[in-house]
Amino acid sequence: MHFELSEEQKQLQSTIHDFAQAEIAPVAEDLDRKGAFPVELFQKLGEMGVQSIPFPEDLGGMGLGVFEAVLAIEALARADQSIAVSAMVSMASGLTVARFGTEEQKRRWLPEIVSGQKICSIAGTEPDAGSDTGGFRTRATQLGNGQWSLSGEKAYITNAGTPISLFTLILAISSPPEAERKKFTLFLTPNDAPGYTRGKGYDKMGWRSSDTRQLYLDDCQLGEEAIVGELHGGRHLLHKGYQAARIWLAACSLGLAQASLDHALAYAKERRAFGGTLGQKQMIQQMIAEMALKVETARLVTYRAAWQIDQGIDDIGALSMAKLHATEVGSEVANMALQVHGGWGFMNDCPPSRYLRDNRICTIGDGSSQIQTLLIARALGLDVDFT
Repeated sequence: MHFELSEEQKQLQSTIHDFAQAEIAPVAEDLDRKGAFPVELFQKLGEMGVQSIPFPEDLGGMGLGVFEAVLAIEALARADQSIAVSAMVSMASGLTVARFGTEEQKRRWLPEIVSGQKICSIAGTEPDAGSDTGGFRTRATQLGNGQWSLSGEKAYITNAGTPISLFTLILAISSPPEAERKKFTLFLTPNDAPGYTRGKGYDKMGWRSSDTRQLYLDDCQLGEEAIVGELHGGRHLLHKGYQAARIWLAACSLGLAQASLDHALAYAKERRAFGGTLGQKQMIQQMIAEMALKVETARLVTYRAAWQIDQGIDDIGALSMAKLHATEVGSEVANMALQVHGGWGFMNDCPPSRYLRDNRICTIGDGSSQIQTLLIARALGLDVDFT
């Protein structure tokens, strides 16, 4: 078993880390305060090739694996989790088209996504249904002549309202209302599609510089060329997208946890109290040692799950372990870093304060910690009932 990164992986990690610390970290607090999506920064990442990492070379990508994408997302999140999640959602959505779309869809829609000059999104969640896809209500009605009409609402969708948004993959019920069992189809919906509107951005606790909003479909008419994958096969594709997002969301939390440790360690070495530095106090030493242990265990389960994906090993249990453990660790370590910072930790200009706000959603999105726990139990052979 070999734990060392290759020289190429180290170079990739170092390049993105250095850029993120120099260009993103210094403005992250201001972006959070303003709630502004950093278009120019995102496009600079595209120029560096960050968005292209997991895409095949014939689509303009680097042809690298999920593992390399995890290294990139971790490095970005170490500077700012908001921009990291924007990048990961666009990757996951674009890869869904790359893997299951038609040649025409790939040719028309992916070049600007792979280059990182545009951004895309995927919309499953609705106001009354998240992990429970069976509770979705957005419906696609077949009109004839290959045309479909979509009506419904989507909620908490990332990237759809940014100035550089290109399209959103929207899951809709495509079986007739009288059908005994719902069937779903995934539709590639351009931003200028008639009947498709994007609501006002949410006022969020965290991820404030990442765009999140509600989407509305009112007789949004699309041709059959908008269908991604097979007709009535969209639910499977959405879950595949969620699975991809889980490993990268774990990487987002891992990067944030490392940043929390970085700040706590630096502050403990500098802050003086009771005749010495905080770092000389045993309780602080114990907290920082515990933080370091949590970060390393999160890194191990996340890296292992990413490596397995690239090896073609289908292990939902390992993926859920990575998502569950890394996202919970992100919040735990951010909270401990805030404690090390004392009163300053409670101030908005203290980075761990923002980290704690940002990471809170990571234990909810793309399958909550509770859902991941059930998936782990099922992977271990237990009879799990999700109802």
